[in-house]
Amino acid sequence: MAGEDELKLLGMWASPFVLRARLALSFKGLRYEYVEEKIFGNKSELLLKSNPVHKKVPVLIHNGKPICESRIIVQYIDEVYGAARPSLLPADPYHRVVARFWAAYIDDKLFSSFMMMIMGKTEEEKAEGRKQLFAAVGTLEGALKECSKGKPFFGGDSVGFVDIALGGFVAWVLARDRLSGLKHFDADRSPLLAAWLERFSSLDETKAVMPDVEKLVELSKRRQAQADAAAAAVQGNRSG
Repeated sequence: MAGEDELKLLGMWASPFVLRARLALSFKGLRYEYVEEKIFGNKSELLLKSNPVHKKVPVLIHNGKPICESRIIVQYIDEVYGAARPSLLPADPYHRVVARFWAAYIDDKLFSSFMMMIMGKTEEEKAEGRKQLFAAVGTLEGALKECSKGKPFFGGDSVGFVDIALGGFVAWVLARDRLSGLKHFDADRSPLLAAWLERFSSLDETKAVMPDVEKLVELSKRRQAQADAAAAAVQGNRSG
């Protein structure tokens, strides 16, 4: 079926949500056309047409039909290409909803606290974000223990839906480790997640699509400099 289909992914190289889609395609062994979007400039007509509601990446276009939102894209890929490699979602309905719960938790708690830690307007807000992030990591440590049942991944013996959901953030976690000097998946506090991070990062399917961590570090530095300059300009205008 994959050989007959046309798959196109609209993305931005540094987006963890785009990486999710790319990971799902990689672990399924699917070929696709990747289109880099300028999401901070003039968005393409194809993107605006394909995702008129949110106007965001990723968008997977399958035989001309657009699918939006990273978690939905991953589930769609798994359903349509169920025969391609192991399934990402469990066959059992209960285990399937548990996987969806933890994938949503990653977005609702881990990502939101990660962004607060990076983008907080004050040092106190950033510290609160860091505190919430480590709390979320602790909760995910317990989830990994429960879901994996001693096996290598959230999905058991093979990479599953939650692994893909969390895997989208791996490159940014490593980038923040380098910028802050902290280990966000620390072997002392969260040994299972620390081992999972190394294991997942070393897979060929992961390495094939993972963005360069050094480029993410440089991007983060540029964005921080821009944010600092904007804040200084605002402060200067108030003082004037």
